[in-house]
Amino acid sequence: MAALVGDAAYWLAEHPDIVGFRWSPSGLWFSTWAFLLGFLATYVSLCLAADALLRRRKQPLPLGPLPAAHALLMAAVSAAIFAGTLLSAVAEIRDTRWSWRGRSRTTPLRWLLCFPPGTRSSGRVFFWSYAYYLSRYLHAARGVFAVLRRRRGAAARALAHAASVAMAFLWLEFSQSFQVLAILASTLAHAVAFGFRFWVDSAGLPAARAARSGSLACQLGLLGCNLVCHAGVVWMHFGGAMAGGCSGIGAWVVNTLLNAALLWVFLHCYGGTRGVCDDDVVAAAAAATATVSLKKKKKKGM
Repeated sequence: MAALVGDAAYWLAEHPDIVGFRWSPSGLWFSTWAFLLGFLATYVSLCLAADALLRRRKQPLPLGPLPAAHALLMAAVSAAIFAGTLLSAVAEIRDTRWSWRGRSRTTPLRWLLCFPPGTRSSGRVFFWSYAYYLSRYLHAARGVFAVLRRRRGAAARALAHAASVAMAFLWLEFSQSFQVLAILASTLAHAVAFGFRFWVDSAGLPAARAARSGSLACQLGLLGCNLVCHAGVVWMHFGGAMAGGCSGIGAWVVNTLLNAALLWVFLHCYGGTRGVCDDDVVAAAAAATATVSLKKKKKKGM
């Protein structure tokens, strides 16, 4: 068991490619502003156009096992990124020994919330930040699925996925503070949520209320973590807790605005009109529940 843990720690936090990682617009996939802006424009335009073209179509397009396979892949990728980020953060704190000998005011908690000024996007945690950034493109497929399956609020969901890609890029480009905690919270929630979605789509079909509660709990957890992290950054940067402020504070302001947009999408989905966005899990579970109920009624009628 110890050997297995040691091997996992090596491949997830101590491999030379991970330790020596450096964010650069050359030599890395999808690392330029031109690609990012081109993708966002194309993705949003296609999703909005497809949503408009399919607006009169009442029946969703059949996607077969694709959503279930995507959910399984996202669950596995999210779990790997969570484990890698956690081990890498522990290794970085261990190797740098922040303030343990009185040479700096920075502590492990402060480092997690606020990178010191001048921090460069290199090393273990930024390798996994890059992996998280790449996973946002994979995650954006859920917006396409929502449009093709005629989910209500699909356009807003596509915009939310586009904002998520942009935020992950800013984290790397400007060495933005608090991203380690944000990645840990996001990947943990996604590993659970997408694992649940795979179970719903392929292995079993729970009640609609349970599916909705699980999806809502994950989103509430993410929102709560974002609020706590942002409050911590404000305290560290503007409250003088970190000498010189936090790294990437300009990108943090943009990130805050994008998070506000994501909050609007969340409130649009779960506020006012209940269930206006009908998540994939909820919709699948509701359809299954309705099908089972219909079969029971037919049996009683016979």
